[in-house]
Amino acid sequence: MKRRTFTKLTAGLSLAASLFGTTAMAQDEMRIALVVKALGIGFFEAAAQGAEEAAAELGGVEIIYTGPTDTTAEGQIEVINSLIAQGVDAIAVSANDTDALVPTLKKAMQRGITVISWDSGVAPEGRQMHLNPSSNALIGNMIIKLAADHLPDGGDVAVLSATTTSTNQNIWIEEMTKVLGDYPGINVVSTVYGDDLADKSYREAQGLMQSFPDLDAIIAPTSVGIVAAAQAVADAGKIGQVNVTGLGLPSEMAGAIESGASKSFAIWNPIDLGYSAAMIAHALASGAATAEPGTEISIGRVGTITLDENNEAAMADPFIYDASNIDQFKSIF
Repeated sequence: MKRRTFTKLTAGLSLAASLFGTTAMAQDEMRIALVVKALGIGFFEAAAQGAEEAAAELGGVEIIYTGPTDTTAEGQIEVINSLIAQGVDAIAVSANDTDALVPTLKKAMQRGITVISWDSGVAPEGRQMHLNPSSNALIGNMIIKLAADHLPDGGDVAVLSATTTSTNQNIWIEEMTKVLGDYPGINVVSTVYGDDLADKSYREAQGLMQSFPDLDAIIAPTSVGIVAAAQAVADAGKIGQVNVTGLGLPSEMAGAIESGASKSFAIWNPIDLGYSAAMIAHALASGAATAEPGTEISIGRVGTITLDENNEAAMADPFIYDASNIDQFKSIF
C-alpha cells in the first residue's frame, strides 16, 4: 500500500536526511494531486489556493494542481493515468462523471495511492471517501438564518424556489421548515417557483411583493432566483424594505450586495473546500486516519468531519457573503 510506503519513507527520513542532506528531504515530500474538472475555472483556482494553504500548514507537502482543458471524463482519466505513472501519494478529484473515472481510480488505489473525491463525487467503489461542501440540513438552516439575522423582531418571509420537482431545493426547504421554530417570529407566508428561469423568477418575485405588501424578505435557494428577485426588489423601489437572500454566486450577486437589495447570501467557499480536501488527503495518505464510517478527521481551521455510512462527510455551513467580503470573491466565481 502507498500509505505504508509513505510511512516507511517518513520513518526513514531522519536517517536519509543525515546521509544526504536537504536534497533527500525535498524528494520525500508527500505529493497530493488536486484534480479539477477543468483548468482555468476561477472556482477551482480558488480551491487550489486553499490546498496550498493547507500544504504550508502541514509542511513537507507538494500540491500538484491539475486537470483537463475541458470538462470531460476522458480528459480527467488521462490526467489521472499520468499521476499514477508519477507515483503521487494522493489524488483528490472533483469528478466530471460519477462512474466513468472509477476503473482508473481503482487502479490508482491498487497502486497504493490514496483517492478521495470532493465537490463533485465519484461512486463509492472509486474512492476512499467523498467530501461534500455542506449538507442538506446545514443549507436548510442557513437560508432561514440569513433572513432571520436581519429581522430581530420577526417578520414575514417568502420562498422563491426553482421548480416544484427540483430535488435539492425541495430538500433544503424541507430542512428549513424543520428548524423554523428556532427562529421565533419568522413567518413563511408563501412558496413560489420560478422554474430557474430569470424572467419567470422575476415575475414571481413581483407577485410576492404585490400579494404581501409587508413582506420583509425573499429567500431564493437558487442562483437564478436570487438574482431575479434582487432585481425585482430594486425595480420596485423596495431596497431596504425587502431583503433578498438565499444561495447565489458572488460574481452574480455583487451588484445586489452593493445596491443593498441583498444584505447577505451564502454558497460554499472554494478556498475552504480545497484546503479541507488537502487536509483529508494528507491524513489518509500518512496513515493518521482511516477511511471508514465513524472516523473523525481534522480539517484544520475549518473544523472536524465525521464519515457517515457511505464514507461521505459535509465540510461546513455554507459560507456567508456580504459587503465585507464580496469584493474578494466576486472575481473568483
